[in-house]
Amino acid sequence: MVSKEHIADTYKTIQDEITQALEKLDGGAKFQEEIWERDGGGGGRTRIMQNGNIIEKGGVNFSAVHGKLPAVIKKAFGVDEDEFFATGVSIVIHPNNPHVPIIHMNIRYFELNKQTRWFGGGIDLTPHYVVKEDARFFHQQLKTVCDKHHPDFYSDFKTWADNYFFIKHRDETRGIGGVFYDKLTPEKTGLTFEQIFVFSCDLGRIFAPTYIDLVNKHRTRAFSQHEKDWQLLRRGRYVEFNLVYDSGTKFGLETNGRIESILMSLPAQANWVYDFKAEPGSAEQDTLDLLKKDINWVN
Repeated sequence: MVSKEHIADTYKTIQDEITQALEKLDGGAKFQEEIWERDGGGGGRTRIMQNGNIIEKGGVNFSAVHGKLPAVIKKAFGVDEDEFFATGVSIVIHPNNPHVPIIHMNIRYFELNKQTRWFGGGIDLTPHYVVKEDARFFHQQLKTVCDKHHPDFYSDFKTWADNYFFIKHRDETRGIGGVFYDKLTPEKTGLTFEQIFVFSCDLGRIFAPTYIDLVNKHRTRAFSQHEKDWQLLRRGRYVEFNLVYDSGTKFGLETNGRIESILMSLPAQANWVYDFKAEPGSAEQDTLDLLKKDINWVN
């Protein structure tokens, strides 16, 4: 049986692999690392890049925390146990160029005891301007990984992502979705615990090559001030989702996590314009028209 220590060590290795790949991709800035400890047990490694050639602000964080589970989380999870262990890698990248998309990834493991434990995670893409070819490529990458492990993973997790990354008060998806899953167990999947862990790692390791391809396609594209202003508005939507709906943000705050690491997902700059309306027929309106659930990107 795979141990929580082995899971945490593997996730730390994945963090190393991704930060190295992103530093090479950016070609300028380096990640600054901060080692932190959590009051109550555990800690992590926060790695932040700012003002790079490609990455305006990005974080690749690892944590492994334990201790007493707060009452509000116990109620949400429907459990009675007090002691918990949680580990994971969380990534958000905000690029300088509005033609390069925002990307998020999270792989995580949670344990109360040997009977109550599960994996969660996912990857989703938030283009400032939706490019259909990029969306098809991104979803095909995820489908390939999912299909390797279970024939239903992609369709189930894609639907889960569409529903999860939905800004209800705007009636629009955060981006073009991806895959999202939570509380995966052998009972729910028909896989062994070790097989679910391998899936989690494979998903984490598809992040870098997928994002590198998308960045390199658009990194040298020129952009106007109009396009930059639109990027800042879309970042505002990203902030709204993360502060209003994101379960990882809520869990981190409820379990006394490190606030700087929890909120590293927020961009350095974002704008809100009162009652903004995109011009009919514009590239901005085309993007808004594609921020919908249930778009089939791979067929």
